Amino acid sequence: MKKGARAMGLIFAFLIIAVLGLMAFVRLAPVHAAQWHVAQTDTDWAKTPWDAVVPETGAARLRLSAARGAPGDLLARLDRVALATPRTQRLAGSVAEGRVTYITRSALWGFPDYTTAEAREDGLYLHARLRFGRADMGVNAKRLQDWQAAL
Repeated sequence: MKKGARAMGLIFAFLIIAVLGLMAFVRLAPVHAAQWHVAQTDTDWAKTPWDAVVPETGAARLRLSAARGAPGDLLARLDRVALATPRTQRLAGSVAEGRVTYITRSALWGFPDYTTAEAREDGLYLHARLRFGRADMGVNAKRLQDWQAAL
């Protein structure tokens, strides 16, 4: 009986160490701003309706039309809303630059999601996406909906 209990204890200890190692990796993995703070130039924007959050696999998009306000003003307002969001900080860019990328981490594991907001002549473009995994369980779309409502 002692050997079985010891083996179970070792397995349990190994699992705890593996989980803690994974948590440390997710929280401490280096962030390369240049990888995430990029112009949103892909062709999927043409399929994105105005003023509606579009969920994607592991991501979400939102285009706010200039009818809601000048794109630069929308970006300035969004910057205040984003920075007031728990566990969110500016990763790169500025309102003056016309493009800002934010990193928002999940509460328990600290999984990072990146949201880039870019002011263009015709509106404000937001693209939120995950870094690790394939699915985000809708958190990026929910965050964009919350930010849109706060604007």
